[in-house]
Amino acid sequence: MDTTTLWDLTGWQFAALALAALLVGFSKTAVSGANTVSLAVFAAVLPARASTGVLLPILIAGDVLAVLTYRRHAHWPTLWRLFPAVAAGVVVGTVFLMWADDGIVRTSIGAILLLMSGVTVWRRRRADAEEEPDAVTTKAGRVKARAYGVLGGFTTMVANAGGPVMSMYLLSAGFRKLGFLGTSAFFFLIVNTSKLPFSAGLGLIDADSLLLDAALVLFVVPGALLGKWAVTRINQRLFERLVIAATVLGGLQLLLR
Repeated sequence: MDTTTLWDLTGWQFAALALAALLVGFSKTAVSGANTVSLAVFAAVLPARASTGVLLPILIAGDVLAVLTYRRHAHWPTLWRLFPAVAAGVVVGTVFLMWADDGIVRTSIGAILLLMSGVTVWRRRRADAEEEPDAVTTKAGRVKARAYGVLGGFTTMVANAGGPVMSMYLLSAGFRKLGFLGTSAFFFLIVNTSKLPFSAGLGLIDADSLLLDAALVLFVVPGALLGKWAVTRINQRLFERLVIAATVLGGLQLLLR
């Protein structure tokens, strides 16, 4: 794999990656979607394709911490409806990575994120969030879950950018703050773990990338603790605005980089 090893990094480069790893932990326990900034930092310091392989184990570490924190708040009916569509999206994303260059990947995902952000803002202005996400049991809810599931699987496979996609889905389905975090925690732990053999098969994960991960994963823990502290001090409306803002920022970064 064409990547930068731990020993090749300057002090400033390692510090940037460590800060990005800390932000991964924060995003997993507080503002989902904020780790699109981490994605941009990793892609700036490391070769773009290789950065996805380095970032994946760090994301999984954050997912484990999020599950331990919010495991009681997951909504499993929603997860079961999403997984088949996500699996299809992961397969499509794997095929896409075999021929698409970085520019095509960034432009496609950036445009998708901005479009879904606009749709979500429009929907949120039409109706207040529901206490329970029962809308997913309707026919329209099932269709929406499949569409977002495929997009989520595709974007998480090609650029580890599935967080903003699923954030938009969970907000549009009416999830409250803790249900949002608990459901997304289990979702990404399962999905990101399932991506490991695909990423290894594409040569995105190897001994050098895992050595760099071992040095960076320690920074995920304080980020997750900071997120757990912050989320209790963020009300529902501010939480939704932060998630949407992080998604828009991630989309713009991908389009303009």
